Amino acid sequence: MDVEADKNAHERDSSRFDDDGRAKRTGNVFTATTHIVTVVVGAGVLALAWAMAQLGWLAGIGVMIIFACISMYTYHCIADCYRFPDPISGKRNYTYMQAVNSYLGGTMHLFCGSVLYAKLAGVTVGYCITSSISMVAIKKAICFHREGHDAYCKFSNNPYMIGFGLVQVLLSQTPNFHKLTWISTVAAATSFGYAFIGSGLSLATVIQGKGHPTSLFGKEIGPDQSAGEKVWKVFGALGNIALASSFATVIYDIMDTLKSNPPESVQMKRANVLGIILMTVLFILCGGLGYAAFGNNTPGNILTGFGFYEPFWLVALGNVFIVIHMVGAYQVMAQPIFRVVEMGANMAWPHSDFINKGYPIKMGFLSCEVNFFRLVWRTAYVIIATVLAMAMPFFNEFLGLLGAIGFWPLIVFFPIQMHIAQKQIKTQSLKWYMLQLLSFMCFLVTGVAAVGSIRGICKNITKYKLFMYKQ
Repeated sequence: MDVEADKNAHERDSSRFDDDGRAKRTGNVFTATTHIVTVVVGAGVLALAWAMAQLGWLAGIGVMIIFACISMYTYHCIADCYRFPDPISGKRNYTYMQAVNSYLGGTMHLFCGSVLYAKLAGVTVGYCITSSISMVAIKKAICFHREGHDAYCKFSNNPYMIGFGLVQVLLSQTPNFHKLTWISTVAAATSFGYAFIGSGLSLATVIQGKGHPTSLFGKEIGPDQSAGEKVWKVFGALGNIALASSFATVIYDIMDTLKSNPPESVQMKRANVLGIILMTVLFILCGGLGYAAFGNNTPGNILTGFGFYEPFWLVALGNVFIVIHMVGAYQVMAQPIFRVVEMGANMAWPHSDFINKGYPIKMGFLSCEVNFFRLVWRTAYVIIATVLAMAMPFFNEFLGLLGAIGFWPLIVFFPIQMHIAQKQIKTQSLKWYMLQLLSFMCFLVTGVAAVGSIRGICKNITKYKLFMYKQ
């Protein structure tokens, strides 16, 4: 009787909980595909037209397809490493860093963490830049509409960066991102809004016959552009495309929502295929339509570069969507940084009230818990990120640098090395050499993209006074 009762209790538990004791996961291929598309549709999509203008139709579309194929293969490798050591029944790895630690050991774990958190920190700076540019673009759209397209409508980005930083100081006091689900949902929806507005305005320009001449090989070398300048811009364009293709930082978060049957790796591989195909089609449409509309003079961001003046309200609305998306996306990227620092502080000083104790505060219907370490540390982080953004307010160059930082290590190197370790591929075998060659080629792409972006940032910094940039 007791045996039968234990069996029934186990069956009830298995219907409510997964093998790791957590609540039953219910995600599927469709939800995982939706998450992938939501993550990759960001402000970087609006820079793809500029990247196409540097590369041209042939190389632009070719690079997007090649990046998609490489990503599809390496993300399949990442999916297989969700469990250790067996991809079907092994122990779950809840984060990218856990997977690297399981398959490659502690040294690689530290290397992965340094790259991952450096990219997350850089992205928060990039989001501050992007939001301020869009807020200025809203003011410029109204100014051009009222004063004419030749009017002097230049404004400082700094007040808008400071305002964005103040909003992030408040939001950053939320203990964890799970409490910000509503703003994340709104942010995801608005990302599609501005992508479609930018593409729609480009398409309307082409249909009206107002598009500019384009080329198979991008902006040509001539009086307006030297051969060296062409090469540097091509390098920067590669970084822009690499950033738009990345969702490695959240792939295990997506996998951790999937139900166990069929196996998570099988479902994630299907989602990878669907998500990357949809992503590539969207990228080619956004980049291609923007390039067809503006030709060699394509701005760095098709909504803030003012190739479009009218309808001014639609241009302004697209930029409002960008700002809303950046507000939520900033927290998505910053919360993991907050969490790891606070976990480290808790481990180092477990008995400190300053670090660990919360103080409840109630104001009318609102109530919250204040932790002084969280208040000081997170506020300081947001201030530093805002100051860095004010010092380097360059949209395309910064996006290119972020893409370069994350592409090779997170999308290629670690997945390939984990795949070699998991499948026990023999050193110096043909497959081993092929995988290392792929990794090396992608390393070269990362290197030239990083150098091109850093050069662009340095070149722009010499042209303006620090903290005095006007758009």
